[in-house]
Amino acid sequence: MSLRIGIDVGGTNTDAVIVDDDGRVVATTKSATTPDPFDGIRQSLAKVVQGVDAAEITQAMLGTTHPANAIIQRRDLEKVAVLRLAAPASTGVRPGAAWPADLHRAIIHKAAIVKGGNEYDGAEISPLDEDAVRAFATECAPHIAAVAVSGPFSPASHDHELRAAEILAEELGADFPVSLSHRVGALGLLERENATILNSSLLGVARNVVAGFHSALRENGLAVDSFLTQNDGTLMSSDEAVRFPVLTLGSGPTNSMRGACSLAGLSDALVIDVGGTSADVGILVDGFPRESTAAVEVGGVRTNFRMPDLISVGLGGGTVVRPDTDRAGGVAVGPDSVGYRVLTEALVRGGSTLTLSDVSVAAGRLHGFGDAARLDGLDRQLVDRALAWVDDQIGIMTERLKASRQSLPLIAVGGGSHLVPDRVAGASEVIRPENHAVANAFGAAIAEASGSIDRVYRYEGRGREACLDEARSLAVDAAVRSGADPRKVHITSLAEVPLTYVPGRACRVQVKAAGPLDR
Repeated sequence: MSLRIGIDVGGTNTDAVIVDDDGRVVATTKSATTPDPFDGIRQSLAKVVQGVDAAEITQAMLGTTHPANAIIQRRDLEKVAVLRLAAPASTGVRPGAAWPADLHRAIIHKAAIVKGGNEYDGAEISPLDEDAVRAFATECAPHIAAVAVSGPFSPASHDHELRAAEILAEELGADFPVSLSHRVGALGLLERENATILNSSLLGVARNVVAGFHSALRENGLAVDSFLTQNDGTLMSSDEAVRFPVLTLGSGPTNSMRGACSLAGLSDALVIDVGGTSADVGILVDGFPRESTAAVEVGGVRTNFRMPDLISVGLGGGTVVRPDTDRAGGVAVGPDSVGYRVLTEALVRGGSTLTLSDVSVAAGRLHGFGDAARLDGLDRQLVDRALAWVDDQIGIMTERLKASRQSLPLIAVGGGSHLVPDRVAGASEVIRPENHAVANAFGAAIAEASGSIDRVYRYEGRGREACLDEARSLAVDAAVRSGADPRKVHITSLAEVPLTYVPGRACRVQVKAAGPLDR
């Protein structure tokens, strides 16, 4: 028997669970996410391992909001240089041209477009200008912490990016951080370039996260393999996370959805995760979150890496409620929240702030959270109006995400899921599985390793099936390199997008494979 620890750092609470080989929950805990998130990680780890034989714990998985918060709050970001290999084909729009001005100033020291890059079929736009790459490295070296390199269609043809990385290593040192776009994003130059720049700027944050995670494990006597969860609900090793932190930006909601799926025993459902500050609604298809088809914005920057299709609203257990006669309904709910301070600020806990947790206690939805007698003087109409707003918001989010008129079950998870009513318009039923309050940490603990490819194939000559077989094989190989058991890897998605404007029956092929970790 071996055990795994799953940890998820949320805006209000840091949750931790221990699960066994069969996916059964052995222990759970919650700790407040204080201004120093590592405090919550340490506290949760210390509590969850009590009474458990540490020698049986072999793996630990972390889902964290650190990188996303760094971008949103514009803090701890490193200065980077941006090198695009695309001239003369792609010079009209400069790297970072559409970025928010404050984020551009915080991250991008200098950007250049030099000759190089490939067309969709692998043909060179022009030979790589190696001298220009060397000159760029020399000029930027004293002012930057990393370099982001991108090129057109590099996920399909990345020889120029690899050669540029070799030159940069010669000029800046073998250990100097260089992010290559074909390893970060899919086809689509500008969005992939944006993701690569963000990745470069987050490398310092990632090093601190992994170092803090390892430190917390050591403090609790745990010598285990460590992983971080990705945007798509799968795992990357902590070593990989140091190099690709941008791939963890949306891991929190995805962990909750994957955990909800497993806890409820469903593969197709709507999921609502309600925390202390916000609520996220997503949809599960074959056990994985449906991915967004639109470009995803992070901190005002468009990217194209894999992210779940979510709708979020400022609705959580710590959300502040105020009477407001100027509003329809006579109540103002949020968007501000007391967050982890709900344990002391809520009225039922002896505080002075009316929160949605107080409203839930008054309405009989939440039990055992404090002294309900402290709400005796609360205006009942105010409670009813606040609950009506909550129910209305949840119903709207549920309806917006449905892909058809068919009703799906709604799985309610998270520490604030008591706010979800027993009946929701558009949902066939509301399910609250056992251990639903720590579904996010459970999702991290049961996550699989994955690999994916995104390439343009010409079916003419080779044939469609031969091309698809190669794509499947490459995705499986990528999953195995990420740590998946080669005997249990399976294809989770395959998408073909015909490029009718390109000769040779060209088609964009996206394949993803996943499997449990190789033990």
